[in-house]
Amino acid sequence: MFEDLIQMIRSLYKTEGFIPLHEPRFSMLDQKYVLSAIESTFVSSVGEYVNRFEQDLAAYVGAKRAVVTVNGTAALQVALRFAGVKADNEVITQPLTFVATANAIVYNGAHPVFIDVDRETMGLGPDALKEFLDRFAEKRNGGIYNRLSKRRIAAIVPMHTFGHPCRMDALMEHANAWGIPIVEDAAEALGSFYNGKHCGTFGKMGIFSFNGNKTITCGGGGAIVTDDEALAARIKHITTTAKISHPWKYVHDEIGYNFRMPNLNAALACAQLEQLTGFLEDKRNLAKEYASFFSDRKWGEFVLEPKKCQSNYWLNALILSNKNRRDELLKMTNEYRVMTRPIWRLMSDLQMFQNCQTDSLKNSKWLQERVVNLPSSVRL
Repeated sequence: MFEDLIQMIRSLYKTEGFIPLHEPRFSMLDQKYVLSAIESTFVSSVGEYVNRFEQDLAAYVGAKRAVVTVNGTAALQVALRFAGVKADNEVITQPLTFVATANAIVYNGAHPVFIDVDRETMGLGPDALKEFLDRFAEKRNGGIYNRLSKRRIAAIVPMHTFGHPCRMDALMEHANAWGIPIVEDAAEALGSFYNGKHCGTFGKMGIFSFNGNKTITCGGGGAIVTDDEALAARIKHITTTAKISHPWKYVHDEIGYNFRMPNLNAALACAQLEQLTGFLEDKRNLAKEYASFFSDRKWGEFVLEPKKCQSNYWLNALILSNKNRRDELLKMTNEYRVMTRPIWRLMSDLQMFQNCQTDSLKNSKWLQERVVNLPSSVRL
């Protein structure tokens, strides 16, 4: 049944060899910038490319400030701290996500609460969020508390799954009604827009990842974006060991993190960002070819960008008719050296999160049994 899919993917990538899920693309520009950083001898946390990438990234997404970090997980951990998340608080997020989303919550000593996703976006569902807040949230002592657990609900973290934007207008409406800050996990969503506005710029803060499998990469790397200039300055200070600038003295005025992005990585990030438009064009063309292939195949539905959205199609996704069909596809494609992967296991099913509060997770469970990611590398 899947032979024609395998051949179609091979025709897209023009190879009979192994086809990875998502590999980076590097050019002479990447080599030029990295060599420039090496020749400068400023390869660690100080160097022109760090400041340049922060400025270029903020300009691209339409935020006033960006602060780069060592990876996206660190960015989310710090963003949650500065959103007001403290030990024994709760953070509402979705169970259908990469584990880093939930881990970053726990790094702050807080507890994840897993709320169902929309089927269309695969991201946090506004209706599910409203239902949860109406049922369990209460205002007291100047904060919002969970009636069931008695803990303070400190933040909401929607994640833009595979680069497809969540319904941010409705999520923001419900969050604002209760005065709960949103921190967007836009790790997968660079180049994705909801209603003309870039993902990661709706909430109090948004975070991005530049891991090796992302649309652009600098090997590792992450960033926090915000329109709050004073907040960005605080985040920059904390993520660079809270060091006070001085010609020779080592003065640190509070406990900080060594979450700095090295200049060497930032050089590569600058070059990759300059190529992003071309990468996105190719990825959207790839998605069109997948969509055309699946338009007349009843055994699989290709996931298209949601309404009012422009997705980066970071990882192309296919919804199979049932779990058995999904497993058949995964087995055959990987045996034929075409890399496919299932969507993540629900966070609420992992041992360390099994005691976290959830709702029915109806859509999340349905998607978990059916979604497969297809090869999505840029072909340039």
